[in-house]
Amino acid sequence: MAERKGDILVINPNSNPAVTQGFDAALEKFRFADGPAIRCATLAEGPFGVETQRDAEQVVLPLRRMVETDNQADAFVIACYSDPGLQVCREGTRRPVFGIAECGVLTALARGDRFGVIAIAAKSIRRHQRYLRQMGLIDRLAGERPLEMSVAETASGEGTLARMIEIGRTLVHQDGADVVVMGCAGMCRHRAPLEEALGVPVVDPTLAAVTMAIGTVTASRG
Repeated sequence: MAERKGDILVINPNSNPAVTQGFDAALEKFRFADGPAIRCATLAEGPFGVETQRDAEQVVLPLRRMVETDNQADAFVIACYSDPGLQVCREGTRRPVFGIAECGVLTALARGDRFGVIAIAAKSIRRHQRYLRQMGLIDRLAGERPLEMSVAETASGEGTLARMIEIGRTLVHQDGADVVVMGCAGMCRHRAPLEEALGVPVVDPTLAAVTMAIGTVTASRG
């Protein structure tokens, strides 16, 4: 087997291992024999779900410490749709750090004109939209609608896909989205069936971020 080229660490900022296991399984297709190794880690100090501004703020410094003390990774991915600690972590290392919200939205803009977001809860939407304004992309947002579920429920709860299809159809048919972004790392296992049901591109932001990380690490190694 060819030697792997580089190493990517994907960090789940919440302490729910089921979320980590979910995107770890979804990332298996990206573990090419001659590509970068992809490791997934759970932040033990994090809340069980990053669902409020307080949750997002409290993981910033633990994430920074994890990035600073990991000497193996060539790139990092913060697997939370709020991109907590993204700029602080970038400040702490010369290695690239990717946030899944930023990467997910940029990927969506490469697939369509206006995107919609499926949020876990209404209380997350203001935080997400503030971030889009900071990115200068709020005008490309068709709409964001909540599931009103917890992070844990999106990862393991029954009925999640049916609810996502319902919300996704509203984003497409009422709000005018021509691409849909899943607004939580815990939703990863629903991407393919959701896309089939909606008939428009559906972006898993964690996969989008890891794709960018793979390209960056591979290019840097010639």
